[in-house]
Amino acid sequence: MPDTLPPEAELFRDFLRIRSVSGEGPQGSYAEAVAWLAAQCRRMGLATKQVEPVKGKPILLATWAGSDDSLPCLLLNSHYDVVPAMTESWSVDPWAAEVVDGRIYGRGTQDMKSVCVQYLFAIERLRKRGFVPLRTIHVSFVPDEEIGGVEGMGELLKTPEFNALGEIGLALDEGLSNPGDAFTVFYGERTPWWLLVRATGPTGHGSRFIKNTAPQKLLRFAERALAFRKAQEDSLGHGSNGCKHGTAKKLGDVTTVNLTMLRCGVSNDNGKTFCLNVIPTEAEAGFDVRITPDLKPKDFKNLLDQWCKEDEGITWQIAPWTRALQEHHTTATDESNPWWVAFRDAMSSMSFDIEPEVFPAATDSRFLRELGIPALGFSPMRRCPILLHEHNEYLPVDVFMSGIDVYVGLIDALASKQKLQGEDE
Repeated sequence: MPDTLPPEAELFRDFLRIRSVSGEGPQGSYAEAVAWLAAQCRRMGLATKQVEPVKGKPILLATWAGSDDSLPCLLLNSHYDVVPAMTESWSVDPWAAEVVDGRIYGRGTQDMKSVCVQYLFAIERLRKRGFVPLRTIHVSFVPDEEIGGVEGMGELLKTPEFNALGEIGLALDEGLSNPGDAFTVFYGERTPWWLLVRATGPTGHGSRFIKNTAPQKLLRFAERALAFRKAQEDSLGHGSNGCKHGTAKKLGDVTTVNLTMLRCGVSNDNGKTFCLNVIPTEAEAGFDVRITPDLKPKDFKNLLDQWCKEDEGITWQIAPWTRALQEHHTTATDESNPWWVAFRDAMSSMSFDIEPEVFPAATDSRFLRELGIPALGFSPMRRCPILLHEHNEYLPVDVFMSGIDVYVGLIDALASKQKLQGEDE
């Protein structure tokens, strides 16, 4: 690996050093990230507009006008927020963007600050060679994806600035790395439901055998949920070691249920100590659920209702600070979708194989697909392990640089498309 990195990689490292963690971002790092991105856009000659539908959570829109504004445009979306990093579990500083053995380490290297800047560097190369897009290209940089996207992409879609973008023919958003030689492209994703389950029951002294207490009921519900989870996990056929985020090649084909929160107990000091000899009358659990497109959300709702009916005094609800979709939205990956054909053919022309899949987690694409906008999740990373949300997240320098080349070819091909079948005359 040469001592001097390409200038694009050095700028990528600068962006990684901005600590734009979702929960911390509104205190200033979101604004810092957007200011950095806006400066890069202006340097490249792109028109920019900043909107802030939620205070402290800015959104940046950049535009490269096409020569035919009657054609539906392209939207290149990315999120600039990242998840926290447990520094003590990293071998390097997660916010220093250190380079070790040809790898750039840092929170956000894969998820998804790489794509934020790869879009821009690809556009810069195309502009320098004199390319003029036929279709207008919009680039959006949004916050809060890592905490559900409701106050990021979800709010952007309600703004007049989004409506002013015009008809969107195709949106690109984030994907995952592929450890093999192909690129993975995602045409849908599992629908996330974040649940709160509440049980109520009698109280009494902790020394007695009191039946059907709130904790007992909650544990029985959890047992039913986790039995369902085990059946789904077993259907993957991946053995007894479980799977990390995205490791299962077809994780998107099953529904996952994970118990992520437990709360109960009688306390007089806000949880510092507990009256351990008193049986609580309420108990609550939180679950992270990802519903595969093969299971209708209404059928999973019926399953939850059935689990609750097996005990009196137990209810469930969607966590009120989240939003759950009630149906699946996917983008067609066959000849009926001319944009899929265009994407597939563009990748083929560069001699790349692609593997279409269901995204195992949730991205901002779901908001776009809900509006009927074709959206494909794609991050140009291959021959690299999937490390999003992991300790020691990294991206090899050569994978980062080759990803820019991929976007150059892809943007060129897609933005040059003449009127496609089904587009209004």
